Amino acid sequence: MSKVVNCKTLDGQDVAFVDEIIGSGAMKDVYFSPDKSYVVGFYKSKQDFQAKERLQMITGKYRESIFNQIGGEYWKNLFCWPTAMLEYQGKLGLVAPTYARHFFFEYGSKNSDMLQIKGKEKEGKWFAAANLRNRFVDVRELGNWLNHLKVCLLLARAVRRMHFAGLAHSDLSYKNVLVDPSQGMACVIDVDGLVVPGKYPPDVVGTPDFIAPEVVQTSHLAKDDPKRCLPKRETDLHALAVLIYMYLLYRHPLRGGKVHDVNDEQRDELLTMGEKALFVEHPTDKSNRIKVKNAKPTELPWADTDKIPYTITGPYLKELFVQAFVAGLHNPALRPSANDWETALVKTVDLIQPCLNPACEQKWYVFDNSTKPKCPFCGTPFVGKLPVLNLYSSRQKGKFRPDNHRLMVYTNQSLFTWHANTLVVPNEKITDKQKKRIGYFVFHNNQWWLVNERMSDLQDVTNEPKIPVPIGGKLELKDGQKILFEKGDGGRLAVVQMVEA
Repeated sequence: MSKVVNCKTLDGQDVAFVDEIIGSGAMKDVYFSPDKSYVVGFYKSKQDFQAKERLQMITGKYRESIFNQIGGEYWKNLFCWPTAMLEYQGKLGLVAPTYARHFFFEYGSKNSDMLQIKGKEKEGKWFAAANLRNRFVDVRELGNWLNHLKVCLLLARAVRRMHFAGLAHSDLSYKNVLVDPSQGMACVIDVDGLVVPGKYPPDVVGTPDFIAPEVVQTSHLAKDDPKRCLPKRETDLHALAVLIYMYLLYRHPLRGGKVHDVNDEQRDELLTMGEKALFVEHPTDKSNRIKVKNAKPTELPWADTDKIPYTITGPYLKELFVQAFVAGLHNPALRPSANDWETALVKTVDLIQPCLNPACEQKWYVFDNSTKPKCPFCGTPFVGKLPVLNLYSSRQKGKFRPDNHRLMVYTNQSLFTWHANTLVVPNEKITDKQKKRIGYFVFHNNQWWLVNERMSDLQDVTNEPKIPVPIGGKLELKDGQKILFEKGDGGRLAVVQMVEA
């Protein structure tokens, strides 16, 4: 029976841990508390004064600035943030909450849990590469494409919050992010290495595959060389773009078929990910396309960028991928911010449509009515008629301007406050009341209807006189129709477009 060690944190709280290592990384050994509600991790090597000071700030001031503000509760699910520091037998340690249960594999890997992943943490890598997904992960853990969009949205939101607090993660990768695509959940871990620009430098340069090209390119220089690029906010933004690309397309955006040095593998890697980094789907330079003939069967169809190009992610995300991997790849100032990704992902979720093929692995896709709409994953065409709501908002009384935001309709699709009013943003500050749906759509007798659950201003304003729709009432949707959801500041108008396929 392992003994329980009782001790105090530096700020005087009682903590206990079971003297049995449950996990060991490059930096720390980790132990469970007796009730497993938290863990205690001890650094293997001695930490200098600056490291201690940084950890005090992370467990103190920075933690309070994120968790003790409006919406603070929200972040407890998105970060595994250390709560206190302690010292025991000359070693410095941290106390942190245990990961939520859904971030551990419920099922073993395929082939009778050959990898023994049952009960292990859901490191993001298992879900970001087609080869690993197809070969090892139980289908019940994989989730669907809509849940992958939700995972990306939560990640963008977490990074936005860190950056807003003046912090950079410095090692954002699928190793330091836990995901649960079966429920669309994500959590950023290992935040004890946070970088405060100009104050606390990074401990690490990052994880291969996610290190920004400028960091790779200058990695041979001394740490104090002014030309050396070290992790900061802009390098997080490169890593975030790579993560989003991989979680939606299950391939790496820079690992294509181009070889820079046939004789020296290490130099070739440095050039591929550094100075000569090139987007595998670069619109004009096709020299780094993935060679489909060399791909493993378990990497297909995802390795085939002609079959599943990045453009299937829809109009908002495809623009940001070009911004991140073409304009911003070697120019960090041009990279999309975490807020840009968050906004684009919210809008993309509104463009999603369920696939009509019950056997489709991804179940959802971004509806594209510029061509004949079909699911890009299984090829099933869309059949039927479908309303698309083009959203407009009033900047001044009676005048509406397009919001570059559309809502695709499907049976039981919900309408929320943020669709009806542009001043409401679906993020951590949203109230419980604003989270409730205010209406929903239903297809009945070959007609589409909007059922009004909580909109006191809802009216059809296509023609005079305007037709009010009471709460509990319903409105038939027709091509060209104008629907006012809400009057006053930020109130939105929708123009209905009927798509028939």
